[in-house]
Amino acid sequence: MEKPVLYDYWRSSASYRVRIALNLLGIAYDAVAIDLLAKAHIAEEHRARNPQGLVPALAIDGQMLTQSLAIIEYLDETRPTAGLLAADALGRARVRTLSYAIAMEIHPVCNLSVISDVMQRTGGGDAVRSDWMQTYIRKGLVAFEALLGDGKSGLFCHGDTPTMADLCLVPQVYNAKRWGADISDLPLLNAICDHCAGIEAFAAAHPDRVGPPAK
Repeated sequence: MEKPVLYDYWRSSASYRVRIALNLLGIAYDAVAIDLLAKAHIAEEHRARNPQGLVPALAIDGQMLTQSLAIIEYLDETRPTAGLLAADALGRARVRTLSYAIAMEIHPVCNLSVISDVMQRTGGGDAVRSDWMQTYIRKGLVAFEALLGDGKSGLFCHGDTPTMADLCLVPQVYNAKRWGADISDLPLLNAICDHCAGIEAFAAAHPDRVGPPAK
């Protein structure tokens, strides 16, 4: 069987999630950088992989998969003992709730294409972009912290093993720090991220370890 290929971008939150998942499951893969700044994601070659013109896209098991959470759930369903979703129905619902709170609430309004459109429409500069990012990332993570406060978290977002929720949280906290969003008053999520940082599967997926596309 051919080695999986991940088409991603080093700073893409969605790509970051999938890198962590592949690392956690011990799935070796080749990475192909899709340079978002050079608009490689909307080129015909990449749209043949993903008609949405987004990253990541994962070629695996003879298929081309898109959408990070769908990819992660596929990996969980096809790799025994993956454990990226909880074993019970209520647990899986909680993991999805936490994951969606980031991937479907915070991420879309902070997407590169959205903020570029906001800046174009408002004539805003870097200050507008930073304020937008700080506002919406903090707002979303404050709500995420409240969701963690139901007593069902442990070392990770759901219990004491990493799940899809952690794969969403860690990249979003990276973005928070990148854009200067103050989340220092959110102890639960910060403790989880600190714990994840000590795990090689998470550390190896960090943008600083992946690096920008070669010029």
